[in-house]
Amino acid sequence: MKFTRCPLLALAVGLAWPVFAADDLNWPEFRGPRGDGITTSTGLPVTWSETAQVKWKTPIHGRAWSSPVIWGNQIWLTTATPDGHERYVVCVDRDTGRVVRDQKLYDVPNPQFAHQFNTHASPTPAIQEGRVFVTFGATGTACLDTATGAVIWERRDFVCNHFRGAGSSPILRDGRIYLNFDGSDHQFLVALDQVTGRTVWRTERSIDFKDLTPEGKVRDDGDYRKAFTTCHIAILGGIPQLLSQGGQAMYAYNPADGLEIWRVEERTSQGAGTRPVVGEGLVYIPTGWAQGQILAIRPGKKGEWLDANGPVDPALQLAIAWRSKKAVPKKPSLTLHDGLLFAMADNGVATCWDAATGATLWSERVEGNYSAAPLLADGKLYVFSEEGKTTVLAAARQFAKLAENTLADGFMASPAVSGKALFVRTKSALYRLEN
Repeated sequence: MKFTRCPLLALAVGLAWPVFAADDLNWPEFRGPRGDGITTSTGLPVTWSETAQVKWKTPIHGRAWSSPVIWGNQIWLTTATPDGHERYVVCVDRDTGRVVRDQKLYDVPNPQFAHQFNTHASPTPAIQEGRVFVTFGATGTACLDTATGAVIWERRDFVCNHFRGAGSSPILRDGRIYLNFDGSDHQFLVALDQVTGRTVWRTERSIDFKDLTPEGKVRDDGDYRKAFTTCHIAILGGIPQLLSQGGQAMYAYNPADGLEIWRVEERTSQGAGTRPVVGEGLVYIPTGWAQGQILAIRPGKKGEWLDANGPVDPALQLAIAWRSKKAVPKKPSLTLHDGLLFAMADNGVATCWDAATGATLWSERVEGNYSAAPLLADGKLYVFSEEGKTTVLAAARQFAKLAENTLADGFMASPAVSGKALFVRTKSALYRLEN
């Protein structure tokens, strides 16, 4: 179903953003209340170990990289058996760490393939008062009552070959769920009604890259069409825009009706997996695997598109303000704070750029391998390694390492915050860390 384009409706959609107190008490979706990995909370722990600053530790069964979400006294996350045949939701009491609910949602006789760097429960849920929304990609998306665990509605009709496993997480705005589906066979995004689960609109990607190789040959390799990204809504030029990164292209859509506004094509990379960040009048993205780069995009007008690696067209408002091809993260999202852009590359190199100009201010090896998105709190950047180490850096123009902490297992999921407590999911357990 399509809606007639309505500026007032679009503005209402764009402004429907959650507002929280000075300390973020709820962490409603991937990368938190504002979707940028930044918390207003202060007083979070800087140092910890398996025996220090751990209020509780709760084992979580299965194999899953989804991040925890928090509302009130509940923490929700998903998990799955390693073979993908069973999919679960788990609810943990925020104060005690007690498992309140461990509920199987789906039995899957023939699960799709998931790469070793992925799992069958990697997308992060989204939550609001009384409702939690979970997705396993094409396997199923469901809305549950947070008090009873009852399934209010579910959608199991979306067809998408995730190729290496699902990774896109839902976001909630203005009574809708926005979710990317970028597979080797179909590439689209949807807006669903939060109350009923019905499709408000569905938009197919405007570019199908299987026919767009430099040699003019059909390319069936799903890596060139696949993406694992989470979308983001921001006000750009006074207009709400749904930013959604697909396979080899970054798109902006009208969140009211799903119509494309502008796009930037980048065909040299593949398999993007992060959430965009916005500031300084720019949209910042890493473009993915292979010959990935960080792009700082100046948003364009309706109908504009450009080739990120092509010639500059001065007639376009849409432009690449700056780019970097060094220390580009593939899985960890970027962090923007106080005019500085931070990245934690998968291979352990942390970098800080001037967000307006792209000038590199520092680039230092922290060591380890990284998949989780960083967290910024109280002027500190927390980065979480696959080996279980958390390094705390100063979020500043000069590099400074403030602390290193190690837990028993590695991090693939991104952190959550509630008040003065830090909630981290390792490969085997959920922790509450607090001074």
